[in-house]
Amino acid sequence: MDSLENIRTKIKAFIQSIAPPADEVESQILIDTEHDHYQITQVGWKNNRRVQGCVLHLDIKNDKIWIQHNGTELDIAQELVNMGIPKERIVLGFQSAYKRQFTEFAVA
Repeated sequence: MDSLENIRTKIKAFIQSIAPPADEVESQILIDTEHDHYQITQVGWKNNRRVQGCVLHLDIKNDKIWIQHNGTELDIAQELVNMGIPKERIVLGFQSAYKRQFTEFAVA
């Protein structure tokens, strides 16, 4: 089983690898290892419209990775599994607790 520090390192590297490249809109990588919050946000202007919002939000709670929001086209849970993180350590936090019991992943 991966140590918590190893999980943090994997998440950090993963987030940095998938952050959208900067164009008119800036991608910001927010990593808080003290509280275990990991996010990609975008902020700026595109075609005279304001862009600001969360692209990806992961947390580590009770030694499990919670996928709080996934605004990418990637299957983030599967990407984490591909990095060697067991399904029982991944929680699909964007789904209700009731629905999580029907997935292959952790309930909480």
